[in-house]
Amino acid sequence: MPPLAAAVIALIGLVAIFSAVWAWQLKSENAGMVDPVWAYSLGLVAVLYAVLGTGDAGTRALTALGGLIWGVRLGTHLWKRNAGKPEDARYHRFREEWGDKAASRMFWFFQLQVVISMLLSIAFLVPSYRGTAPAIGWVVLAVVVWIVSVAGEAMADRQLQSFKADPANRDAVCRVGLWRYSRHPNYFFECVHWVAYIALSVGTPWAWFTLLPPVLMAFLLLKLSGIPLLEESMAKRRPGYADYMRTTSTLIPWPPRR
Repeated sequence: MPPLAAAVIALIGLVAIFSAVWAWQLKSENAGMVDPVWAYSLGLVAVLYAVLGTGDAGTRALTALGGLIWGVRLGTHLWKRNAGKPEDARYHRFREEWGDKAASRMFWFFQLQVVISMLLSIAFLVPSYRGTAPAIGWVVLAVVVWIVSVAGEAMADRQLQSFKADPANRDAVCRVGLWRYSRHPNYFFECVHWVAYIALSVGTPWAWFTLLPPVLMAFLLLKLSGIPLLEESMAKRRPGYADYMRTTSTLIPWPPRR
């Protein structure tokens, strides 16, 4: 199937999924569940492109496996974190600011997630349509980057989860493990994850398109919906977080400053 047709199918599916989640949150008044659905659905898009793609079978298999495992791992973590909990502070803030228009604006906010997902899915689309297998060196690099990024993000998530589970740390700032060197190590490894598909695409005329997903993810986390909103809330709720911001790298793990 041509890549444009595969992308249209993915677009229709994502619009349907996010519209259904929007309808669900009208009753639950908890938009936070869109986060795990975002990860799950994007993992399914990786499989869709690999199945419909006409490129090298081995590359398509690697792309599908990488995207699916990443999506299931992250989606399951976010589901466990959000299910049965109060609405995420970011979405609750939007709901309060939008007031009577919250329902309609939330719908279009969810559809914005569709647009972002489609742009990120370029990472899966390009390698799924490359005619020949990439050089073995690029395959090895892609696998190494993928393993490091997914394992690193999972480690950061576990460290933070264990820290929060201790009642003694209720109002404390997590500085254990990877969180000593970055305020958002999970976000750092999330950005790195998208680099793996660049390696799988090298040698194709469209390889440069795969630069967009990691750059877009970094922009979203650093400048838009990730770190700015989260840290604004954390600085108000947790004593010592302002000092943590002064001494610890925002994203890239680095020895803390004095």
